[in-house]
Amino acid sequence: MSRALLVIDVQREYFDGALPISHPAGHLERILEVMDRAAEAGVPTVVIRHHQADPQSPIFRKDSEMWQLHPEVQSRPRDVLIDKQLPGSFTGTNLDAWLKENGVDTLSIAGYMTHMCCDTTARQAFHRGYKVEFLRDATGTLTVENEAGKATAEQLQQSILVAQQMFISEVIGNDVWKQRVEGS
Repeated sequence: MSRALLVIDVQREYFDGALPISHPAGHLERILEVMDRAAEAGVPTVVIRHHQADPQSPIFRKDSEMWQLHPEVQSRPRDVLIDKQLPGSFTGTNLDAWLKENGVDTLSIAGYMTHMCCDTTARQAFHRGYKVEFLRDATGTLTVENEAGKATAEQLQQSILVAQQMFISEVIGNDVWKQRVEGS
């Protein structure tokens, strides 16, 4: 098995901007832990960064302060940085080509938001034949309310994890992931 860690959209918008991630507790610390473990174990790390196509967008505007990677993620080693404009990390990017060039067959998903970009990327990976590990405590979300209703961060996190485990991903904690990486 050849594994890569995908660190999706850990950008300032989710800390200091319009979309502060609130659940689960310790989400950033778990992301940083798996990044550090990946570096120690030689697991390739792909950092993915989102920006809106509209240059006037109030969120994720390219080159704005809130578009920047979180400083702790920015300072850590990575093998490649991929910019995307849609929730799926494969759409309109060279991610699939990079993974194939590097012989990767298993993707470990960490980052934000559990119910949007992490979920979409996991589904895209599964459709392309990758094995997917979805890191339950190294992904995060927030409470959402819109015309369709309201879901708490806890409800969104739980529902996506349950749906992912049904067929698409193996949902595991960072503790299990770190043990697997040690054994590989």
